[in-house]
Amino acid sequence: MANFWEYKTLYELTRNEWEQLCDGCAKCCLHKIEDEDTGIIYSTNVVCQYLDIKHCLCENYAQRSVLVPECVTLDSDNLEQVYFMPTTCSYRLLAEGKPLPSWHPLLTHNKESVHESGNSVRGKVISELETDDLMHHLTGEWD
Repeated sequence: MANFWEYKTLYELTRNEWEQLCDGCAKCCLHKIEDEDTGIIYSTNVVCQYLDIKHCLCENYAQRSVLVPECVTLDSDNLEQVYFMPTTCSYRLLAEGKPLPSWHPLLTHNKESVHESGNSVRGKVISELETDDLMHHLTGEWD
């Protein structure tokens, strides 16, 4: 049988399948700044205080949208917000009709493959608790 993401739409996924699609990169936890004049979104190397930086996991996943109201909790009801996700995000890729990247844990059967390939924030970020000025942590345009 084919892989579930190859024959199901994002709207047809079970909760478990939805969660499996997340590659664990934690790029969605990066703080972003939008230029009000141009609409360009810039990324920073600063992540939410609830992200376990070493493991790239939210320390309070079930309560994330309560603790951080601006946290985009992507699900099949708000896929129009997929553009807030990085270009490597599985949800965005599938919504755009593209395949999963070769390093995705569902393909490699290795949860570390996202980190080993350099496609996660591991080792590249600081917590928002370590800075008070995001402007000093800009890394470029959001991809």
